[in-house]
Amino acid sequence: MTSSILGPLNGPQKQAVENTEGPLLILAGPGSGKTRVITSRIAYLISEKGIPPSRILAVTFTNKAAREMRERLDMLIGNLSQYVNARTFHAFCASVLRRDGDKIGLDRSFTIYDRDDQVNLIKQVMEIEQLDPRRFTPNNILNAISTAKSQLIDPQMFLQQSSTYIQNVIQASYQRYQELLNRNKSVDFDDLLMLTGKLFSDDPDTLNWYQNHYTYILIDEFQDTNTSQYALTKQLSGKHKNICVVGDPDQSIYSWRNADIRNILSFQQDFPGTKLIKLEENYRSTKNILDAAYKVISTNTNRIERGLHTNNDLGTPIIIEEAYNPDEEAQMLLKEIQRLKELHNYNLNDFAFMYRVNAQSRAVEEGCLRYGIRYNLIGGLRFYQRKEVKDIIAYLRILANPNDEVSLLRIINIPTRGIGQRTIDSLVQFARSKGIPLYSAIQAIADRKLGEEIGDFTSRTSKSLRGFLDIINSLAKTSQTTPVAQIIDQVADITGYRAYLYKDKELGRERWENVQELRSTAMEFDKMAPEESLTSFLEGIGLISDIDNLTENEDAITLITLHQAKGLEFPVVFMIGMEEGLIPHIRSMENPEEVEEERRLAYVGMTRAKERLYMTRSFNRFFRGSSGPTLPSRFLSDIPVEITDRIVKPEPNRIARPTISNISRNNSQPSNNNLPELKTGDKINHSKFGEGIIVSLTASTAGDQEITIAFKGDIGIKKLLLGFAPIEKID
Repeated sequence: MTSSILGPLNGPQKQAVENTEGPLLILAGPGSGKTRVITSRIAYLISEKGIPPSRILAVTFTNKAAREMRERLDMLIGNLSQYVNARTFHAFCASVLRRDGDKIGLDRSFTIYDRDDQVNLIKQVMEIEQLDPRRFTPNNILNAISTAKSQLIDPQMFLQQSSTYIQNVIQASYQRYQELLNRNKSVDFDDLLMLTGKLFSDDPDTLNWYQNHYTYILIDEFQDTNTSQYALTKQLSGKHKNICVVGDPDQSIYSWRNADIRNILSFQQDFPGTKLIKLEENYRSTKNILDAAYKVISTNTNRIERGLHTNNDLGTPIIIEEAYNPDEEAQMLLKEIQRLKELHNYNLNDFAFMYRVNAQSRAVEEGCLRYGIRYNLIGGLRFYQRKEVKDIIAYLRILANPNDEVSLLRIINIPTRGIGQRTIDSLVQFARSKGIPLYSAIQAIADRKLGEEIGDFTSRTSKSLRGFLDIINSLAKTSQTTPVAQIIDQVADITGYRAYLYKDKELGRERWENVQELRSTAMEFDKMAPEESLTSFLEGIGLISDIDNLTENEDAITLITLHQAKGLEFPVVFMIGMEEGLIPHIRSMENPEEVEEERRLAYVGMTRAKERLYMTRSFNRFFRGSSGPTLPSRFLSDIPVEITDRIVKPEPNRIARPTISNISRNNSQPSNNNLPELKTGDKINHSKFGEGIIVSLTASTAGDQEITIAFKGDIGIKKLLLGFAPIEKID
């Protein structure tokens, strides 16, 4: 078994696997095989050291990474892998609180609030505190609260540190926000970490149980930990000291999520006797890409020096190219995709556009839509944010926790059941005046006797509320013993939600399909964990992230922010908008530490590329409300000229911004490039749109031929890029 585990590893990787006792810091450069090292280390502990798999805790930052870890472990040690606790920080803490949260007064059936739920709750806080929405926004208040929680500052501690009007407002909002969370028997993501730390501090016996149970702890992406996560790390490893952390300070890019780079930089001081192992061989990128990235990152001062190297080929030069505006930038790169596909047989999913801010995706999206090129937009409207999905989940949450006020307010009148907004506002006010949960207030009003007066509520209101409660009670009777997929069916039928969706003739079917997709997820859950409850299902979907939704097998271009791209890799990467003000971002330019983080962000983007890297910019950009010339990003000047191919346009080619009229996303396949010569009037057949007649053929700004086709029926006229259009000529 030892040879199968250690055989594929290089020298430093073997050292990282075999050094099992005491604190260990593994500095893993990009593409250095850290996931292989982590999984091999776990397999080695089990097969060679005889450590029971249930005694091992492996912590990651995304569900996707946890899944990949379990899959690799399964290949190494088979069924034993299922007993290793490999999960995210938040998922681990949620499980701890489900088991022992009652020891600090937490109801173990708590609901986990996502960002949308938090925003809705903070809006209630702002209304109660009578805050001016022109001066305070929900997001700003939530960000301040999140920062406080990540630093283990509770409302009382915040009060002691408050000295300004703004701080006092935040403190009062924080206090009220926590009161509402507690009343709703709910927690947010920061609470999962903070409350687990509180549990361990307040109840030494509970901490002792977890310390004895998990005798070997591994934490991935340690550079992304915040104060509360680092505190948990110290608590859990306090007895046995068998703590292995893996990370790369050069890839610390989440300070805006309260990640603290000092955690990994100070680990050796905080854990005396720490062994340090550096993984410096890159298996992902070509030598040119690695050298370019190293030159960019080596300018930073707040880092641990390492020498990255690779045995991969030299590769092609780094392409640094300029366009007049973002639309031309997108078009020239889409044209380059066509060229590379023809010459090197790339698939669409080999290409990724990466950018600093979400708004930059617009030009690429319009280009893809214009020419019928499939794409995946990571970070767009996620599945679990779609209205119909959130509505069904809100019903499920009420069944699991009737005191979840945010979910209750969402669906109390969906579908419409005669409970208007004025009634809802009165219900909320009544509940607050009585100091009782909203659900209890609804029960009191619905159950009143004939002629009994409760507030200003009419008998008609009582009847409507009684009807709503009857629905919830009917669903709740079997919700803890019925498979989740069946509960979703019952919710859709008993509440009338299916009929409610189908009233929308245009989008009803599509929205119902989303509900069915949620049901499919529930069926998979029921099959994989038949003994688990509705609460477990809700917890699982509450911990899903954007990157978890990236479909690897779909042949489509990926559009993704640089922050979201961390941990991914693509044969070809286009880093667009390499301009001062975008990267480094304008908000960071006055702060040297923030500029260093922007440089790390550029480094992360560059090291996602395996074979080819393009770094492009626009001469002119409409940004932050105005249009004007741009300057090249300072990071471009760090790249040695001898490993680049700089394509400079001295006279920008001004082009009109393309419109998105008459365009639609389609499922076009890569084209047949052996088409006979086409001309106006020729009949063609399109793989999706059917038969049509060519109206015109013109050269596009991207250099390819743009073909305009009049299709039969309702499809009408479409403009497509000939190189991508899946068409064939009809004789």
